[in-house]
Amino acid sequence: MTNTVNAVYKDGMHFAVDVNGHTIDIDASEQNGGKNIGPSPKVFMLLSLAGCTGFDIVSILKKMRVDFSDFSVRVDGDLTEGQPVIYDHASIHYSIKLAEEDRGKMERAVAMSKNKYCGVSRMFESFAKVDFEIHYL
Repeated sequence: MTNTVNAVYKDGMHFAVDVNGHTIDIDASEQNGGKNIGPSPKVFMLLSLAGCTGFDIVSILKKMRVDFSDFSVRVDGDLTEGQPVIYDHASIHYSIKLAEEDRGKMERAVAMSKNKYCGVSRMFESFAKVDFEIHYL
């Protein structure tokens, strides 16, 4: 299987990127020569990490028949100094409301995402330290 994106140059540092029929604008900040029309490409790595593990958690909890609400995934990425600037640490913060007796299932879901299902977190682990933290609401 191959995934393909097509980035079309617009102006300055702005590109319009076609992703499976969806157009996403990417740009650099004004301090980096852009107009901040859209997020920078590097930030989309964090978006991918949040989405990948989020999809896993929802799928696993549904299979476990766990009722939950107010679920969110926040990813903080720490960048190195110097060139090339890369992420060397990512912290994944899950916030979720569920019954106290289901907390163990949530912890298992996070472990399954980390160790088995989320290819994006596995890719991140090849170049960065990745931490996982659950916040119960």
